[in-house]
Amino acid sequence: MILKICRGSIAVMALAVASNAQATIVEVTTNLGKFEINLYDETTPVTVQNFLNYVSSGRYDGTVFHRSVPGFVIQGGGFRFEQQLPLVATATNSPIINEPVWSNVKATVAMAKVAGNPNSATNQWFINLANNATNLDVQNSGFTVFGQISSADMAVVEAIAALPRYNFTGITDLPLINYSNSDRDDNKPLVSDNLVTIESVVVVDARVNTVAGLTQVPTTAPQPSEDSSGGSMGWWWLFGAMALRRKKIV
Repeated sequence: MILKICRGSIAVMALAVASNAQATIVEVTTNLGKFEINLYDETTPVTVQNFLNYVSSGRYDGTVFHRSVPGFVIQGGGFRFEQQLPLVATATNSPIINEPVWSNVKATVAMAKVAGNPNSATNQWFINLANNATNLDVQNSGFTVFGQISSADMAVVEAIAALPRYNFTGITDLPLINYSNSDRDDNKPLVSDNLVTIESVVVVDARVNTVAGLTQVPTTAPQPSEDSSGGSMGWWWLFGAMALRRKKIV
């Protein structure tokens, strides 16, 4: 299934750590270049550990960026290209709880999830190409931002986002390299070099506090109300993950 993204206590805690961001760093190598993601270990621990589980198992290696919407997101992590379409879904672990602490602003990385199910994120993730807070901080209980890309490394991401996109049976907005409308009209078969492939994802700095200078923006989502007994709702009620259906972000 390709997931798709649709176009209080947390706030206090978020503001308290905003000036001292905590981040393990991973390096993503694609056939169009490399970029690093600073992971928010301490504030979104479930999501970061889930992501690192896929990294350590090698299941992101060889996956493709299967969706690109200019000015919105690029999305990957869930599919491989095995010599022909359709793309092949990769194996997933169990879904995780949602952790909507940080805002979906430009250059942040968030999890995709199934529409109508906040706690459904597995392996698909996306990069915000613009400030999507108004939409993604509130939709489906908020999409969990768990990392951030530096402005310098966003050049690689934006190069991917600038590629032409094509629709095929079962998939839309697939970014392709060295492929044209005439190729599409002639039903020219795709080859692996046409896809934007994630060749590897590796941890390059495992320290929790690696980027104290990161600027994080707290989520704009409304905070939970008091429960009927008068106590505040626990953190477990707040955690879940994002669907680019197909897991879908709109």
